[in-house]
Amino acid sequence: MSLILPTPASPLKIGTRGSPLALAQAYETRQRLSAAFDLTKDAFEIVVIKTTGDNRAMIDADRPLKEIGNKGLFTKEIEEAMLKGEIDIAVHSTKDMPVEQPEGLVLDTFLPREDVRDAFISPTLKSIHDLPEGAVVGTSSLRRRAQLLNRRPDLNVVEFRGNVQTRLKKLADGVADCTFLAMAGLRRLDMNEVPATAISPEDMLPAIAQGTIGIERRSDDSRAAEMLEAIHHVETSQRLAAERALLAGLDGSCETPIAGLAEIHDGQLHLRGEVLRPDGSEAISEESDGPVGSGAEIGQAMAASLLRKAGPGFFDWK
Repeated sequence: MSLILPTPASPLKIGTRGSPLALAQAYETRQRLSAAFDLTKDAFEIVVIKTTGDNRAMIDADRPLKEIGNKGLFTKEIEEAMLKGEIDIAVHSTKDMPVEQPEGLVLDTFLPREDVRDAFISPTLKSIHDLPEGAVVGTSSLRRRAQLLNRRPDLNVVEFRGNVQTRLKKLADGVADCTFLAMAGLRRLDMNEVPATAISPEDMLPAIAQGTIGIERRSDDSRAAEMLEAIHHVETSQRLAAERALLAGLDGSCETPIAGLAEIHDGQLHLRGEVLRPDGSEAISEESDGPVGSGAEIGQAMAASLLRKAGPGFFDWK
């Protein structure tokens, strides 16, 4: 059976959040699909869907994500639209995605990974090492908060939400001395003017799946499956198999500080993982190597080991 390609009269509908970064990721997906099947841009329709995590009042009030909900904050409404047939595929930042998808949906397409590193953002300073004692640091990430306090317990970490533009304005207004973003987002937005310095993963291990775009579809949509296969990046998928298995084994959510990064060198997969107490008072890390095709097993084994070392109550808030 031949593939029926979308047309301007019957476009493939791509669901996304409305932030500048989310739209940039949707446009990249459209561009890759256009190139793969020699289609014009108008054979695709970008459908913007507002999610719970995009609530402006909550962002402006710097409400912690753990008070609002879990990782489904940025996906629930988009997934509901796809299950209703209102969109055909959905483009996500994979690090926002729960490890399990709702029944009827599958996340099995990933675009080539961007820079995995975190970015230190400050108009006057170059790194965390330049921060004076007691400096105010803004972040909405529990992982970054815990990592910062583990390395620098003297810092005053405050809640700091919003997209790149919102956070830069807060810095300019003096809400904090610095903040942190993902280098991948800055690159995808071509924001070379942002005062950003990349942080080595040795200094700050990134979030699981950081720098990756995941594309979700209905499990019974064979046309979407065939089209997405043409733009799927196998190595990124292999790395994420290890990272997301680690996350699943740790029962990761927005309330648990977890970091992890898988890399592939000379046919071997190398996985690093870290769990931290929410207050940063303790961090436990591990590294493991194995065959590329065994990423999920490596991630599962590391999760079990980290949980044994952490013991009960490790992630409890004090």
